[in-house]
Amino acid sequence: MSQPSSSRTTAGARPKGFLHVYLGAAPGVGKTFSMLEEGRRLREQGHDVVVGLVETHGRVETARMADDLEILPRRTLTHRSVELDELDLDRLLARHPEWALIDELAHTNAPGSAHPKRWEDVQQILDAGINVISTVNIQHIESLNDVVQSITGVVQRETIPDSVLRAADQIEVVDLAPEALRTRLSSGKIYPAGTIDAALSNYFRLGNLTALRELALLWLADEVDVALQVYRNEHGITGRWEARERVVVALPGDTEGETLIRRGARIAARSSGGQLLAVHVASSDGLAEANPAALVAQRALVESLGGSYHQVIGDNTPTSLVEFARGVNATQLVIGVSRRSRLTTFLTGQGIGQTVIRASGDIDVHIVSHAAAGTLQLPRSRGALTLRRRLSGFALTVFGLPLLTLALSSIENQESLVSDVLAFQLFVVIVALVGGIWPAVVSAIIAGLALDFFFVNPLYQITIDNPLHIVALVIFLIVAVLVSLVVDQAASRSRAATRSAAEAETLATVAGSIIRGENAVEALANRMREVFGMSSVSVNYKGERLYEAGAATSGEDVPRTVVELSDSGSIVLRGRDLQASDRRILDAFVSQIEAALLQRELRTAAQGIRPLEEADRLRTALLAAVGHDLRTPLSSATAAVSSLRSTDVSWSEKDRNELLATAEQSLHRLADLVNDLLDASRLQAGVLPITLSAVGLDEIVPLALDELGVPIGRIRVDVPPDLPPALCDPVLVQRVLVNLVANAVRYSPDDSPLLIAASSFGERVELRVIDRGPGIPAAKLSQAFQPFQRLGDTDSNAGVGLGLALSNGFMEAMGGSLEAEDTPGGGLTMVISLPAVTPPPPPEEGT
Repeated sequence: MSQPSSSRTTAGARPKGFLHVYLGAAPGVGKTFSMLEEGRRLREQGHDVVVGLVETHGRVETARMADDLEILPRRTLTHRSVELDELDLDRLLARHPEWALIDELAHTNAPGSAHPKRWEDVQQILDAGINVISTVNIQHIESLNDVVQSITGVVQRETIPDSVLRAADQIEVVDLAPEALRTRLSSGKIYPAGTIDAALSNYFRLGNLTALRELALLWLADEVDVALQVYRNEHGITGRWEARERVVVALPGDTEGETLIRRGARIAARSSGGQLLAVHVASSDGLAEANPAALVAQRALVESLGGSYHQVIGDNTPTSLVEFARGVNATQLVIGVSRRSRLTTFLTGQGIGQTVIRASGDIDVHIVSHAAAGTLQLPRSRGALTLRRRLSGFALTVFGLPLLTLALSSIENQESLVSDVLAFQLFVVIVALVGGIWPAVVSAIIAGLALDFFFVNPLYQITIDNPLHIVALVIFLIVAVLVSLVVDQAASRSRAATRSAAEAETLATVAGSIIRGENAVEALANRMREVFGMSSVSVNYKGERLYEAGAATSGEDVPRTVVELSDSGSIVLRGRDLQASDRRILDAFVSQIEAALLQRELRTAAQGIRPLEEADRLRTALLAAVGHDLRTPLSSATAAVSSLRSTDVSWSEKDRNELLATAEQSLHRLADLVNDLLDASRLQAGVLPITLSAVGLDEIVPLALDELGVPIGRIRVDVPPDLPPALCDPVLVQRVLVNLVANAVRYSPDDSPLLIAASSFGERVELRVIDRGPGIPAAKLSQAFQPFQRLGDTDSNAGVGLGLALSNGFMEAMGGSLEAEDTPGGGLTMVISLPAVTPPPPPEEGT
């Protein structure tokens, strides 16, 4: 499964290289193998292909695929006495092949390299016009890092920005079923035999692999969807493309919405990858009178079914529904059957359903029955005077006045003038109620002329022989105009009130999105795009584009509105020109976005203050420790020295030796405590001196055990001789190991020996200290690594509770980690994890 993009060239500039990325759900699915296979295929087609860097991880089949390809020598860098091999960027640029194969796109380069990250090397190679094929795992994508961590429990420190991966010309998923991947792992095709059991029971659990596989496929599917939408926008394609089944459910804002949502969910579930979208149109023709509680419940229902909720404002509900459906490339539209009775339909014309069907074009429309369908009710009063109503007023004048005149002429007599005037007056009032002021003014003028021409002497002339008739006609016109003004003002106020209700409903929905924890700027930008019917809305702040909702439409002819923010920011709306009536709700959106940006700045400032708070807490704890825990050894040493110096007592040689031993022991303990406190301060300040080197764990473990002086048989050690060295500071690792083993010996039963076991996992080396003691309750595990924590230990010789906190700080400073796990069967297992140093392969002949 792949996602291709168009070739990237700029007029007048050197063509940029083509980037092809193989995306995998987990290590071992075959990304590197596929990359090399593609390289061999290109070479057989006559292309110039070079392997810039490939990591086989000792896999024979993968290494064999690279045998016939040209492999550039790597560049060796020395960092803290450790030799590290990296991509030789300068040599690759000088060689300038047509295609370069570069493995592990998210890799962090060694200090001294041209760029901190390998993907930055690839960017420079692409700028030079060289095509690149690379690989990356789903856990390295920046936006998915926390999701993968929640699935696997593993923190991934090497990440690649989403924008870099999205810019690739082709992304191809190397898919392998989880059962097949575990079979490959069990057969030794991924990791050495000594690490297979640990891998199968940790990262490569069936549930983990299934979730990661789904994550990779969904990520690529979303990228394909975005690319498709951009293509449609660039080429002006508005027709439906059934690339994915998208079901839009129209919510009228009442109880029947739940029935429609469930029907839409069933339709979407019939096709693999179907999408469910629910939309409520808050319009000025009556749908603004929605039930807020019903909409809140229906939104929750949609989201629980895996769909999304949207809200738009539109003066014409059917048009807004169809426009929204076309905007999301919907394939099916679900609406409810009309609640109106046959009488209402006859009096007011066709309803929303018929209008939607007529305008939907190639979108399938489902009209779903519900309990409230066909309820007998009067036609809704439409306060706003639409164009249709004004045209109806003029039509009533054109056709109604002749008929009225003809009817009155047939019964005309000398005493009927008053009734004729009242009849015409009533007709003008009716026109005012239907069409507003302008149809009523026109009707009043024509009615006055008709009254004078047909019913006032002299007949059939526009003359008046009685001055009182002139007064009557003027009053007639004034009354008609006044009634029309009242009707028109009432309609305008009704429109304004209805729109205000719709705007308030929209803003309430936005506020609800933020309260539920959605990103404030993202939620507001998305709602702005939906409410104003824009193709895209982007929020820029301090020279950076924070978020863009929708696919930006290129071209100078695309209408755009730029709204400046109060603090070096702007909002750009593309798609149509905003009306004056949109300004009020736009200002409300702008105010909320400015508040959200201010909160963002405050959160950033608060995060900067947290280290200061932590430092203050540590200083407070240090003072408490100095005042309590340091007093005991200091008092013991002082008392012993004072006793030795006393002339009142004659001490025997044995007593003198005991006092000296007490003083020495107290001073040693005092020195250890002071060193721990100083190290804690250095860690807090970030100035702890660290010297990293490649050291074998089989060298560190004996030194730590010798320092502790643990009796033979109390501890079993299992460190494989072929274990790769670890990149660490051996002195600090020894201190960590001494602390962990001392704690384990202290709490483990005498008849249960400890186990120190080492193994390698991927690019890490792990050392486990396993005991059978009481362990640490799960609720207190997080407290164990905090400074000055004894977890109930009241032993005065136990120190100040810095052991695990310092050990954890040492490991993090070296790029490692320290974690606590429950020992199966009871006890505690402390896991030290460090970066592994893989020795470079021997140089091949001829290279």
